[in-house]
Amino acid sequence: MKIMVAMSGGVDSTMTAKFLKEQGHEVQGCYMKLHSKPGYHEENIRKVKKVGEYLGIKVHILDLQDEFNKYVYDPFINLYKNGKTPNPCALCNKFIKLGALLDFAKENDCEKLATGHYIQIIDGLITSAKDDTKDQSYFLAQVPREILKDVLFPLGDKFKKDIKELAKSVDVLKEFGEQAESSEICFVDKTYIEVLQKHYNTSLPGKVVDKSGKEIGTHQGYMHYTIGKRRGFEIHGAHEPHFVLKINADKNEIVVGSKDDLKENKVTLENVNMFIDDLEFDCDVKIRYRSPKIKARAKIDTINNTAILNLSEDAYGVAQGQLCVMYKGDQVIASGFIV
Repeated sequence: MKIMVAMSGGVDSTMTAKFLKEQGHEVQGCYMKLHSKPGYHEENIRKVKKVGEYLGIKVHILDLQDEFNKYVYDPFINLYKNGKTPNPCALCNKFIKLGALLDFAKENDCEKLATGHYIQIIDGLITSAKDDTKDQSYFLAQVPREILKDVLFPLGDKFKKDIKELAKSVDVLKEFGEQAESSEICFVDKTYIEVLQKHYNTSLPGKVVDKSGKEIGTHQGYMHYTIGKRRGFEIHGAHEPHFVLKINADKNEIVVGSKDDLKENKVTLENVNMFIDDLEFDCDVKIRYRSPKIKARAKIDTINNTAILNLSEDAYGVAQGQLCVMYKGDQVIASGFIV
């Protein structure tokens, strides 16, 4: 089979290419240039070319910066500007890694696209990886249902520690097994604020108000805060911890309250992506990547592409802009962005 492998210069994509080559497939690699962070691509391209030479495969360098800016970077900037909390990796997987790159693979007559994501496809559905510490099913929950037949995830049934050890056992690939983990958001070095500062003045002192609208303190600028944050602002005479409940971007104002005030048991979603045909069902939901699953009843509105989730227990820190993923057991059945 002719397979294109998304190659980043990391251990996961490197070993993905190696496994497929050893299985007898006709493999090509592709490195995507997604942004212009200084010094970022040169080292990664060196590594990708090194792997290409070792495996004897052709390696493409694909410039997708325009597409990345349109579908990932600009929405990231704009959502923070609007007081929301974006999820750039989910958009990147949908539009770039399993979107534009899949198109490129087909243009090069490849039957499949393979990536180093830790997920499985079982019975036609995205399924959590065997290594639950590295599971990335959450981040792929927005990819179109119809493309799942065209993609492969060879690491889904493997453990990351084993992948690193296998790389270390091969002299040429030893550096891949020993290198540090890459950051979750590729264009962020340390904090997202540093990225926003390139576009906006993020240091705009403003009011902190309580639920009734009464001014009770000051903050550094609304973009510094996300829902649930409890530090970085001043409350006059406060003795109890306060948490960010809401961000009013147009007023440069944050609303704070107690931890109990963060509780939500009903969540509304937009841009819903479905992997099943049911319009009302029970499921387990994750409101953030690291949050535990909560049982819920979902009702889907296909006309407006929205969903309402009634949670069986209270959730804390439900943030506009974050991806909410619906599971049935270990399988992803739907997802949408919190409004």
